[in-house]
Amino acid sequence: MKKITVLYMDGCPYCRNAARAMDELEKAYSAYEAVPVEWIEETREGEKAQAFAKEYYYVPSMFVDGAKLYEAKPGESYEECKRCVEAVFQAAVD
Repeated sequence: MKKITVLYMDGCPYCRNAARAMDELEKAYSAYEAVPVEWIEETREGEKAQAFAKEYYYVPSMFVDGAKLYEAKPGESYEECKRCVEAVFQAAVD
């Protein structure tokens, strides 16, 4: 099982959507509950976020074992976000 790293910012509506999607998917699929997830708030944990600085622009961004698999886009719907988050979970359990 691989680790998911999530870069986010407090107050970001897209980040709230991603967190909601993760919660819903973990409840729906027990295998996802066991996936290790590290949340990095980029304004408070700048040093940790810096390791990913060249890999993303928008938050949330999700990495599986260091490879970026999802980066939110302006105007993205909740449904699109949830599909992307599910793909990240699937990559982590495969």
